[in-house]
Amino acid sequence: MTKVLISDDLSPRAAEIFRERGLDVDVKVGMTPEELIACIGDYHGLAVRSATKVPEAVLDAAINLKVIGRAGIGVDNVDVNAASARGVVVMNTPFGNSITTAEHAIALMFALARQIPAADQSTQSGKWEKSRFMGVELTGKTLGIIGCGNIGSIVAERALGLRMKVVAYDPYLSPERANTLGVEKAELDELLRRADFITLHTPLTDATRDILDAAAFAKTKNGVRIINCARGELIVEADLKDALDSGQVAGVAVDVYAVEPPKDFSLFGRDNVVATPHLGAATTEAQEKVALQVAEQMSDFLVDGAVVNAINMPSVSAEEAPRLLPYMTLAKQLGSLAGQIAESSIKSVAIEYEGTVAQLNTKPMTASLLCGLLAPVMESVNMINAPILARERDIAVSEVKHERDSEYQTLISVTVTSENRTRKFAGTLFGGDKPRIVNLNGVGLEAELGPHMLYTINADKPGFIGRLGSILGAADVNIATFHLGRGEAGGDAVALIEIDGPIPDTVLNDVRAVTGVVQARTLKF
Repeated sequence: MTKVLISDDLSPRAAEIFRERGLDVDVKVGMTPEELIACIGDYHGLAVRSATKVPEAVLDAAINLKVIGRAGIGVDNVDVNAASARGVVVMNTPFGNSITTAEHAIALMFALARQIPAADQSTQSGKWEKSRFMGVELTGKTLGIIGCGNIGSIVAERALGLRMKVVAYDPYLSPERANTLGVEKAELDELLRRADFITLHTPLTDATRDILDAAAFAKTKNGVRIINCARGELIVEADLKDALDSGQVAGVAVDVYAVEPPKDFSLFGRDNVVATPHLGAATTEAQEKVALQVAEQMSDFLVDGAVVNAINMPSVSAEEAPRLLPYMTLAKQLGSLAGQIAESSIKSVAIEYEGTVAQLNTKPMTASLLCGLLAPVMESVNMINAPILARERDIAVSEVKHERDSEYQTLISVTVTSENRTRKFAGTLFGGDKPRIVNLNGVGLEAELGPHMLYTINADKPGFIGRLGSILGAADVNIATFHLGRGEAGGDAVALIEIDGPIPDTVLNDVRAVTGVVQARTLKF
């Protein structure tokens, strides 16, 4: 009989759902890692929240495990790569906590505006310090939202109901979507300049890490107030402390920390700091919702083979998977390449399949491409929810199959139109299973993508390759492969260079300073 283990506190209704679907369920909460390893081999499904850790050692012992369901959005407690290598599906419930987290951000904004925690502590200690706790109104103030996705849009709706003005920064927020939400889309610098309150609702990516640092605080209004219910690493703690000390930031409310539980958090003990212990998802309703969702998703998979909100599994049949996997890898690389190079919000994506690939099931390839496209700026994107997220952001997606002859036996092309320009990328398979990029914005080249890449556009003049090599060599950055192409002699040349590790920002700036360089950026795959 198929067995499921619930190892964290979930609603009792979750166990009932499993049993109603004919599954055998055990609830064992609070096990040590050793106890989990000792028993996990008996189970086909594992339902967790954040307390249970599922590292490689647990997966090694999970000889019968087919699926791990995380009741919540984050899967940091699960070794997804190890699970994928062992054929274990990892699911989450990405939208179950949205309203709860948004409401917590609004609650923190009120607490910060009226200094409620400090006033409460003072009053309960027997004092009556009315003049000490002079607050500010929210009505008429400007709220800057960094990250206007699922949670950010709910915060915007609530703030507009409070008669606040809302300005949003989000590279994937289209003007049409902003108009529907009733918010004003703005670049980050403008948001920093105008906002009285700033709330963060963006995922943690290379682009958003340390998004609020000393340079950002210097651009804000004097006396701005900050709310963070997203990720602790979005703010440079030392720079925030300096901004609080100087008065540039009047107050901050945080629910998340770079290290949790926080150790030696430098902002504790201040009247103008409100801190909560990662309570964004901590409501009865939210926990009930995600528990039921994860039980339903896992049951659908174990009983019927249906896949919903999987982090690491495409929605394809077992028969199709071996043949489609190389194409899906190529599609995801093309999407990731386009997403990392895009400089503004994307309005449309046109995908073309030619040759052999046009005769296959292209739906999972399109989903894989969209997953790669959105992943650089969004969290918890997977093949299941990527098309939905694209629709929510008013990104028009079209798919065309061609049976016409082309230069390659099989070819996938993607044209991405943003607010500023249109770019086209194309790729094929060498040897039937080796992805290669063969066209980059109209320039032909044949490039294999590695984990760390340097992308440059430069004037096609003698000496560039030598100068670039000298800069990388002086910084001890090793070149693994070098792929170069150009449209016409004397025009622009494009290079995709695989390097053995990340490039420091100082070295990247040196590359950008080379005469003739139009653009230079690092890419990760």
